[in-house]
Amino acid sequence: MPDYILESRVWLPKPRAEVFAFFAEPANLALITPPWLGFRLLTPGAAMARWAILEYRICWLGLPFAWRSFIREYDPPACFVDVQVRGPYDRWEHRHLFLEERGGTWVEDRVTYRLPLGSLGRAAHGLVVGRQLAAIWAYRRRKLTELVAPALDAPP
Repeated sequence: MPDYILESRVWLPKPRAEVFAFFAEPANLALITPPWLGFRLLTPGAAMARWAILEYRICWLGLPFAWRSFIREYDPPACFVDVQVRGPYDRWEHRHLFLEERGGTWVEDRVTYRLPLGSLGRAAHGLVVGRQLAAIWAYRRRKLTELVAPALDAPP
């Protein structure tokens, strides 16, 4: 089964330390995940750190899935990497990079993932999963812009 790669990039007009701090709070993941996924953090109060274990529950097509992530790398405020150790994917490695530029921060995501079930997994990726992941990341970029860097010229 091949690996797939999802890459996303969004620029936020905030300092890198401030943007990283938002991501360093595990509870904020619920704020940038579409409601239709039914995301729940099962380890409230967990601190983001190297070797931390975070547990979630998501719902996909009405089916609940447990998800456990391991923070393999943690280098504030530059990057961190979370790896799924239990969940719906055969492989899920998510690298988050935070790059300073023009007085703000680029948030770059690179997810390398693999679906289970061989040819059925490939078919599911082509029919549903690839599009759903693209929609999840579009939602994530929108929410980050709203939550971390609200419009500077918005009326009071």
